[in-house]
Amino acid sequence: MLDDFMVRAGLAGIGTALAAAPLGCFVVWRRMAYFGDATAHAALLGVALSLAFQGPIMLGVLATALIMALMVQGLSGRGLAEDTLLGVLAHAALAIGLVAVSFLSGARMDLMGYLFGDILAVTVFDLGLIWAGAAAVIGLLAWRWQRLLTATLNPDLAQASGISSRAEQMVLTIALALTVAVAIKAVGALLIGALLIIPPAAARPLARTPEAMALITAAIGSGAAIAGLGSSFQFDTPTGPTIVCVAAALFCLTAIAGRLRA
Repeated sequence: MLDDFMVRAGLAGIGTALAAAPLGCFVVWRRMAYFGDATAHAALLGVALSLAFQGPIMLGVLATALIMALMVQGLSGRGLAEDTLLGVLAHAALAIGLVAVSFLSGARMDLMGYLFGDILAVTVFDLGLIWAGAAAVIGLLAWRWQRLLTATLNPDLAQASGISSRAEQMVLTIALALTVAVAIKAVGALLIGALLIIPPAAARPLARTPEAMALITAAIGSGAAIAGLGSSFQFDTPTGPTIVCVAAALFCLTAIAGRLRA
């Protein structure tokens, strides 16, 4: 069954959506959209370093995404507004990655794939990495779910309960780096932020509890991946951007439904 490239692509899209779903909810709740973009843009530098040293792409992406996330966390609150700091680091990392890739012979086609995703070229090995990464992200967030919720929704209660907001932020940082490493093969560095934000934003009007929002987000993300893959195959459009377009269309539908219910 896994010899069929469309089956592999579909499974890769679902695995990516499942990894992004619970984390995306925290990104929306904590207003961390720029944080996700900065980490995703830094992933391109990891691709360049991996190609230069002929190492595993996912390992290089994971390392640079984690370093970027730690840099943002360490530098925030030291004279610059957080959104300014994120903008500087995100664009600098993306520019450095693009410049670094330009020095690598034969890397131009790889660059387009890692910028916008190449889900149709996912191998069985890539599929295993994607699902292993998704399982790690889901397991990490499930383990810390209540503590993360408390630190996110009621910081005063978290402090009174002895929950360290900085430690929970570190958990989200690690999960974000893992998700970026998982998703870069499927949707690319420039579209990972959209995959983290749009499905939970679409699920928000339909959910009454945080757990329900995470489950609805997973369903919307998986549905967008499958529908985007089918639309891309039917209309011969880029797969990663098509998946994001479908997710955006679902967001519009749920936003309208939420307004009608209100």
